[in-house]
Amino acid sequence: MKDYEHVVIWLDYFNKTLPRNKGRRLEKNNCIFDPSLKELIDATKAAGFEISESDDKVRFPKRPYVRSGYVVLPKGSSKTKILNKISEKLVAKRSKQSK
Repeated sequence: MKDYEHVVIWLDYFNKTLPRNKGRRLEKNNCIFDPSLKELIDATKAAGFEISESDDKVRFPKRPYVRSGYVVLPKGSSKTKILNKISEKLVAKRSKQSK
């Protein structure tokens, strides 16, 4: 049964190597190369969201041959706004690591 109270955020939304038809939801400059679930969890918490569930042994529907992961957040605003806030933290954290 569909849960209308929560939003699922997949790792593939932020993967810079994927085209949009394979699951990327944001522009390439707002994404990173091969994000990990730990990075996604850290960025989600840094953006001020509370994670209610996470799983790393699942497969994204558009890429069933590759293991991915997701986090589940309570719905507060639109999914696009949530994704943009998380992507800011992901990109900032990754750029700090590379320097």
